[in-house]
Amino acid sequence: MTINRLSDQPPFTTKDGSTIRSILDRTNAPVQNQSLAEASLPVGRATDRHYHKLSEEFYFILEGSGRMEIDGETREVGPGDAILIPANAWHQITATVDLRFLCCCAPPYAHEDTYFE
Repeated sequence: MTINRLSDQPPFTTKDGSTIRSILDRTNAPVQNQSLAEASLPVGRATDRHYHKLSEEFYFILEGSGRMEIDGETREVGPGDAILIPANAWHQITATVDLRFLCCCAPPYAHEDTYFE
């Protein structure tokens, strides 16, 4: 049985510029097909616009608010919103209030699968 406590996971900066803590992924559990992380983004900051060739992502907003852009469509997002980001979809999230959200990736997040304009 694998149980990881969020508070025990060290934060790091992803290739797109967000700060995340891996909750369950290949680095801290016997994970094969997905990853789960908590991301934070301070007010006024945005991730770099990017896409993943392999990974489909879900974002689930826990706190704060922001603007989510996927393939040119932009929507306001806030607590309780779940966002589907298909593989190969250009995306960027901007914090209008300090954001904290969960990121689920399948297959698991990898720096090598992050592409920029």
